[in-house]
Parts: sequence; C-alpha cells; structure tokens
Amino acid sequence: MKKLFSEKVRKNKIVLSAASLLVLGSGTAYGTYEVTKDSVSVSLNGKKQEIRTHADTVSEVLADHDIELREEDKLSPAVDAKIKGNMEIVYEASKPVNLTVNNERRTIWTTAKTVEELLKLEKIGVNEHDKVEPTLSTKIEEGLTLNIDKAFQLTLNVGEKKQQVWTTSTTVADFLKEQDVKLNDLDKIEPALTDKLNAKDVVTVTRVEKVTDVVEEPIAFNVETKKDSNIEKGKQEVLESGEEGKQEKHFEVVLENGKEVSRKLIKTEKKKDSKNRVVALGTKNVQQASTTVSRGNDSVSKEFYVSSTAYTAHCNGCSGTTATGVNLRSNPNAKVIAVDPSIIPLGTKVFVEGYGYAVASDTGSAIKGNKIDVFFSDKSAAYRWGRKQVKIKILD
Repeated sequence: MKKLFSEKVRKNKIVLSAASLLVLGSGTAYGTYEVTKDSVSVSLNGKKQEIRTHADTVSEVLADHDIELREEDKLSPAVDAKIKGNMEIVYEASKPVNLTVNNERRTIWTTAKTVEELLKLEKIGVNEHDKVEPTLSTKIEEGLTLNIDKAFQLTLNVGEKKQQVWTTSTTVADFLKEQDVKLNDLDKIEPALTDKLNAKDVVTVTRVEKVTDVVEEPIAFNVETKKDSNIEKGKQEVLESGEEGKQEKHFEVVLENGKEVSRKLIKTEKKKDSKNRVVALGTKNVQQASTTVSRGNDSVSKEFYVSSTAYTAHCNGCSGTTATGVNLRSNPNAKVIAVDPSIIPLGTKVFVEGYGYAVASDTGSAIKGNKIDVFFSDKSAAYRWGRKQVKIKILD
C-alpha cells in the first residue's frame, strides 16, 4: 500500500511540475505530453508502422485510424486488449466475395489470400470435375465474383458405345456439346435437347441413317406351247430354250446404330426382258407294234409302279392350265395326271390304281422318272391322297 502511495505521490509531483511549467511556454507542455505516450507497432493490411499513442485499448488504436472492425476481420491481439509499450498490433481487413454455388448466390467476407484458401476456410469441397471460375490460384480482390458448378455423374450412350460421364451442364444440348457429340439430322436423342439434366440420368443418342440398297432379281420366263403334227403324239420338242430377264429393285433402308429397322421399295427398273421358252407338242398318231394284254375292253401295253402325289388347280405356283392346254379350273372333274414325258408321253391314256382312268396331260418341275402327280379339284382330297406307291397301267 505504501508503495502504491509513493507511486501516486511521484506521479502527482510530475503533474504539478508539468503544471508549473505551463507558465514557461506551450512548447514545454507538448514535450511532456509526448513523453507519456506508449510506443506501439501497428500492421494494417500488411503495411507496418510505429506509432506513439495514449490509447488504452486496441479498439481505441483502430478508432484512431478510422477502422470499423468486422467479425470476419483478423486482429491480434484481441480488440479489448490493453495497450502496452512495444506492443505489436496486426490487423487485416476482410474482403467481400460474391459466391455462387450451383446458382445459389451469397456474399461472404474473407481474409483468405486465394480462391483455394477461401474454399478451405468455407469448407466447400471441389473435385477435378467441378467448374471453378476464376481458378483456384486466383488472388482474392475486393468484390471478386466466384462461380462454382458442382459436377454430377450420368450415363451417355452414343450408338453402341456406353460410358459414365461427369458434367456440370444443365441441359441435354449443352451436355452433348460439352462432350463433343456431333448430331446428324436423323439422329434420335433421349431425353429431348431442351430437357434439364439431373444426376444418374441416361442420355441416349441413336445414330439413324437412310441408305439405298439395290437388289438385282431375275425375271422368270413363260412357257409357250405349240401343237406340231410333225412330231409324234406324246412327244415334245423345245424350240426355244427361253431366257430369264433381269430387274433392279431399289429399296430405302433405315439403319439405327448400323442395324436395319425398315425397308421400303422405291422403284423397280427392268434391265433385260425375259424370252419365252417355246415347246412343240406332238399330235401325230403313229401305229406301234407292241405286245398288249387285254383286260375286258382295255388294252394294256405296259404296267409298273410309280411314286404318286396329288395337286390342285390352285396350288402355289400353279397356273390352273396343264402343259397340254387343259383349263383345270374350268374343268374341275377332269381326270388328269402330271408325268415325266420321257417315261409317259403327254396325251397317253392310263389307269391309276385308286384313282381310275386318266390322261397324261401335264408336267411338273418335280415330276421326274417314275413319278406322277394326280389332279383333284378338292384340296382336302389331295391331302388325303398324300404320297404313296401305286400301280399304273398304260392303255392303248
């Protein structure tokens, strides 16, 4: 207590002495005022200076420099710290930054030196796929505008190629442009180009193209028959072999991802006409000396077994008219068989086991050797006949 009192007396003496000196002149009074100031080192936003001050706290020092302290500013020591001789005060003002993250805007105040440091302080994580403008190394300036678009992953199918892709695009059109996907006029895009994108979406580009396919096809020739009295009855002679024609069919073919999905005939061009096959059918009667077997009123010159099938006038590929000119559709009750003329001459009368009397009046591409085709007007009867071995008798 005594010590405190002595200190007080000492100060009072100094004050009294200072007061008495006032009469000596204002210069002496100013010198005394300066002697009582504390020396302080002040760093303001990186600019350091030495000052002398009567301020009691750091707050008063800042006020002397017209500094309004914000919560985000850096200050050391604390604002209410007492001023001591040789104290070092460090102050750094925060700067406003306009921050936008995925279209959400806000203004933040920061003392960070770079964009990267700012993001760490604000705990905003970014990866290599995110779009940050300006770059992470950019220095923070007052009023800086910082845009961050967070990337998300989706599936991209282009033709047969499928891949997982990161993007910051907001629409399908922007995304495809970003991925450098060139679109053709006929391509199909799902979802639509104007649709908004979301994480885990699937964007599919189907490559569509139209091509022309030209197919060459033969034109079948017709068979023209002529009766010839110079040729023995039952025999025939090919006068002109006939020749197939040629035609080209042009198709418009639609391909999706290289696979045909539709085909449309555009036009048909005839390249070469067909020529008819001309066949002469003999009508000349010739007496033949042969051993015959008489059975009642029938004279049988020969009999043997053949493989038989049945047909109708309306079968696939059938014209309804026999090789000898009989119109089977107009004569449904005709008893006719198709034969190989080299075995049974056309016009020959026969008796077929299970079928009855008939005339060999027709031929067929599949009727070769000991084989015949019997005619029925009714399709069900032809089916019932089926395929079987039968005995045939050649009649005079």
